[in-house]
Amino acid sequence: MKQLILLSHLVLVAGGAASAPFAAAASLDGPAAQGSAARIDLNAFDALKKTIALPNGEVLAYVETGNLAGRPVVMVHGYTDSARDWVPMLPYVAKQFHLILVDIRGHGHSGKPECCYNRLDFAYDIKLLLDALHLSKADFVGHSLGSIIVQTFAEYWPERTGRVVLVSSTGGMPPDAPKKPPQFDFAAAIRNLKEPIDADSPFMIAWWSSPTPVDPDFIARERKDAAAIPLRIWLAVLDQTLAGDNYADLQRTLPRLKAPTLLIWGSKDPIMEEPMRKSLRDALPNAQVKIFDGLGHNPFWEDPAGVAQVINAFLEAKGPPHAAP
Repeated sequence: MKQLILLSHLVLVAGGAASAPFAAAASLDGPAAQGSAARIDLNAFDALKKTIALPNGEVLAYVETGNLAGRPVVMVHGYTDSARDWVPMLPYVAKQFHLILVDIRGHGHSGKPECCYNRLDFAYDIKLLLDALHLSKADFVGHSLGSIIVQTFAEYWPERTGRVVLVSSTGGMPPDAPKKPPQFDFAAAIRNLKEPIDADSPFMIAWWSSPTPVDPDFIARERKDAAAIPLRIWLAVLDQTLAGDNYADLQRTLPRLKAPTLLIWGSKDPIMEEPMRKSLRDALPNAQVKIFDGLGHNPFWEDPAGVAQVINAFLEAKGPPHAAP
């Protein structure tokens, strides 16, 4: 049976390039296009970005797509990425959702202020964006840094939070965890970066590597955009939100997260290693957990259809009703 996938005016094609930059829709056979990768025109996606000035003086860029009359789902990307992070998975996200894909401050097309870059600063931007869009409540999907932002939002504004999906998240590295070198010491590598950042340097290639293949054109675009982020922002986010000693800070507020929550990791994630995952599972004992065997830090790039299927099922599950937008 054909599934008609509508993503605003984006072209979706199974296993090939789009013949025109915009079209109404494309059809895919089955939930995963019978195993072939569904693709979105990246230039067309970027052209859909809008910007909005928030009351706190920040300017956020975002994309709205899907069913604009449907349940809102805010999707928050990871460190040094952008709203384009979600493009590989978009063709497989249930079409009834109203998706709001955000460029967090300092990233993508959003403003790049001198300060401030802690998790509550990011979360407050999202709160103000919801206010501006007149959305009283939303579901949230966050990845890596974005998942820390999402859990922070859910902790401080529980009345605005429906369901929560945290992909490649953490409750911090427990101080009593066995001391051993990390698989990937990204913090040390980032502190050694110099401007201009070389998008094709060994570090940048490693930063976007995955255990299984990902579309090289998509990854090259991600690297290029990240290299354009000022180094001061790389360092500010690292120091203010992702520092290795953030365990106590994260654990202090996690008990406030009462929303239904799904935790997703790839089993081969070299950044969020098992002690960092366990600290989140222990803090959220009622959360559902899904581990994708053999996948890395970005499982929704490696198996976009499989990850979307799990997220769709969780968001579509019966639960407390949402307030009308």
